[in-house]
Amino acid sequence: MLYKQDRKEILKADFDQWGDVKPDKMDGIPAPPLLKAPMGGEKVDLVKEFDNIVLSNDFLNILEQRKSYRKFTERSLSLDELAYLLWYTQGIKKITDSYTFRTVPSGGIRHPFETYLMINYVDGIVPGIYHYLPEDHSLELLFEDEDRIEKMKIAARNQKYVADCAVTFIWSCVPYRTEWRYHMSSYKTILLDAGHVCQNLYLACGAIGCGTVAIGNYDQKYLDEYLGLDGDDEFVIYMAPVGKV
Repeated sequence: MLYKQDRKEILKADFDQWGDVKPDKMDGIPAPPLLKAPMGGEKVDLVKEFDNIVLSNDFLNILEQRKSYRKFTERSLSLDELAYLLWYTQGIKKITDSYTFRTVPSGGIRHPFETYLMINYVDGIVPGIYHYLPEDHSLELLFEDEDRIEKMKIAARNQKYVADCAVTFIWSCVPYRTEWRYHMSSYKTILLDAGHVCQNLYLACGAIGCGTVAIGNYDQKYLDEYLGLDGDDEFVIYMAPVGKV
């Protein structure tokens, strides 16, 4: 039971308990990079104009109809539809030397996430594993993998719908972006931020006739290694399959 109680503590606001422990920001240590550097893969530019794909602008109706989907059709997403989902989950509206102002909120404007995609059915896109580059709203191909669907099923502990979809969103976390500002109180903030991102995906899916479901149960080590993440400075924190419904 002590283990259970220790785990609960991360849910509490504890900023007042760390008065003698200064975050690196207060010690004058420079902020970490705002974004992960491109890894050199083939790039795909994305649009920011979406009038041709939006089926509903009725926000209240989208909220009312929101639900989780675990079955998807085999219809492909268009590249513009994928661009729409990426923009409204992690798109950068403004960037400065210190901050990225995005389409979702983040504690301290730290935005500790990177977006990876397993793409199966997106028009004009070679299937494979991709990384989103929000600074110029583009994708870079990390690698192609004919076994990606089976590997994603393993990563999702045999939740087959996580792989049998048009695209799977996989968000990683770079904790130090938030730790730099909030130190030991960062982890509650990061978890809250993850919820903001995934809820935006739900709502954006609802506007274009797609569905999704939030996934927190996955094989951490397997998925981190599959994406080439070190599991310490960067690791998977959340995922969500997307498809037409």
